[in-house]
Amino acid sequence: MSTTARIHPAASTVFSSTIKHHLLRPPPNAVVFRTNPNSVRRRGTIRTLTVAAAAPFEVCAKASVTVPNKLGDCPFCQRVLLTLEEKNLPYDLKLVDFANKPEWFLKINPEGKVPVINLNEKWVADSDVITQALEEKYPDPPLAVPPEKASVGSKIFSTFIGFLKSKDPKDGTEQALLNELSSFNDYLKENGPFINGKKVSAVDFSLGPKLYHLEIALEHFKDWSVPDSLPYVKSYTKSLFSLDSFVKTSALKEDVIAGWRPKVLG
Repeated sequence: MSTTARIHPAASTVFSSTIKHHLLRPPPNAVVFRTNPNSVRRRGTIRTLTVAAAAPFEVCAKASVTVPNKLGDCPFCQRVLLTLEEKNLPYDLKLVDFANKPEWFLKINPEGKVPVINLNEKWVADSDVITQALEEKYPDPPLAVPPEKASVGSKIFSTFIGFLKSKDPKDGTEQALLNELSSFNDYLKENGPFINGKKVSAVDFSLGPKLYHLEIALEHFKDWSVPDSLPYVKSYTKSLFSLDSFVKTSALKEDVIAGWRPKVLG
């Protein structure tokens, strides 16, 4: 792995369009993933950014259980990484083996949960808290949504879990999920293509990783997919999952399946 820029240990560093990747030395047993480049390709054009920012954010996330040195299957970690990617903020990703959590990780976060990020020299947990803090400190590009849109699609994930874990095809869990997806489809029809209109926002980055898990897990364990009668939902997931930032931060399908297997079979 190579670098194209020298990183100085100053308190604040200016990142130019010549920077591609750089690595900082992680704690023992941590894996540095990558930082976000500041020359960004969008819709066939290159937008050059000059961003004044502190050293890359240290972010702890779940490691893959199927492939070494790959991101694991936590949708809440992906939410944070999507926020960093879309705001063009550099970060160093430290992957945590959940089967053998290293001592350095438990020292900074005794509860052992992810995601965790170093903000202002303090380790902060909880994707809600982290993404809100990033939005407040780095408001451009804006990802916030009006309060009335913040809960759109918020019941889909819990109904998905209920259906996924269900052993009784007549218990109503499938219909409960279909009801939530139908309501979401109606919303997108009137307000889409994304939840806040034409542009992706924070609420998409909260819901999107959960829909990614829904799509993979239900197809694998239930041989079930979102029906064609919900075209706006299908178009939404296709558009969201194809974003460069989403592709870059997505877990492998094998990890999503492995993560849900104990909950389905247990």
